[in-house]
Amino acid sequence: MNDLLKGISSFRGAVFPNHSALYRRLAQEGQQPQALMISCADSRVMPETITQSGPGELFVCRNAGNIVPPFSTANGGVSSAIEYAVLALGVRDIIVCGHSDCGAMKGLCCPELLKPMPNVSAWLKHSYAAHSIVCEAYPADLSERQKVRAVAMENVVVQLNHLRTHPSVAAKLATNDVTLHGWFFDIETGEVQVYDGATASFTEIHENRPLPVAVTGRGHSRVMPQAASAFAAE
Repeated sequence: MNDLLKGISSFRGAVFPNHSALYRRLAQEGQQPQALMISCADSRVMPETITQSGPGELFVCRNAGNIVPPFSTANGGVSSAIEYAVLALGVRDIIVCGHSDCGAMKGLCCPELLKPMPNVSAWLKHSYAAHSIVCEAYPADLSERQKVRAVAMENVVVQLNHLRTHPSVAAKLATNDVTLHGWFFDIETGEVQVYDGATASFTEIHENRPLPVAVTGRGHSRVMPQAASAFAAE
């Protein structure tokens, strides 16, 4: 705790004065973040550091396993954060970011680790599909480390699918006003891979190439394009 207190003192004395104008503007005008990032609560994964974002640029929601529960009528912190980011803040990009050596994914792969943690076990049910995919579709001879990594990557895709069940997100996808991204951060190397929805695989980021995206909106097209005239005829 002493280290944290020293950090506060350092921020107030050495960091804040150099950015006081920015903080003053943010206090007066409010925030206008570019994106919502849903990441793991792991202390080694720092969204603002990974993206080199400043104050007011990134709206962050963190939890064990970077999980997005499917939409339901029950209130939840993640659901509320998504709704607020999309409808109140108007973010146009949503990122689900998984990472290597994830403790939550280790728990999925080794259920006995979760026996003393019933709340964590219940929470991770939202990621069971990722574990099932790896058990069914991946080689049986994966090392434990490889299996955890595979589950963590599949979990990003599972949570992206959950994200699309949220009405606020579904509506903005329908009008092409939001884009979904899946990222995977390697703690050891610092590399970030992105999920390419077109190829259904993770790929490296290349500065001189367009950034692959997981899910894009479909514009103003409708699955029932003649809906208006059909209803009018009735």
